[in-house]
Amino acid sequence: MKFCSKCGTQCEDAANVCQACGTPFTAPAAPVYIADPSDHTAEFDPKDISDNKVVAMLPYLLGVAGLIIAILLAGTSKYVQFHVRTCLKFTVVEALLVFVNIVPILGQIAYVVCTIICVVLRIIAFFQICNGKAKDPAIISKLGFLK
Repeated sequence: MKFCSKCGTQCEDAANVCQACGTPFTAPAAPVYIADPSDHTAEFDPKDISDNKVVAMLPYLLGVAGLIIAILLAGTSKYVQFHVRTCLKFTVVEALLVFVNIVPILGQIAYVVCTIICVVLRIIAFFQICNGKAKDPAIISKLGFLK
């Protein structure tokens, strides 16, 4: 049984209008699904993800050495290549932060804060790999290079 939204009368489920006041019953709105534009997991083969998780973790764990190893071991894995590009963005940002550190006091504070943010984002990306995800990190994804 359903109730009229205007007068509150109880009506049959199959009724299209209220029997008392004639108000039409509206169909419930279809659910709207919003895709996360930063989630690229569906673009990769699940077998590629499961076979190459460890190699995709290396750049986040070992820095530049991990990047080199992952590039050498990646082969044709699109999943590893995605994470290598993402980690290259981190590496470039961290290299640019060295120049920010040259500025006395404010530059050094900004360097410390930005370095902490980069470390946190790397940790988040690492755990996303553990879950078999391929998501762009929050701030790093806004950088237009290495797409």
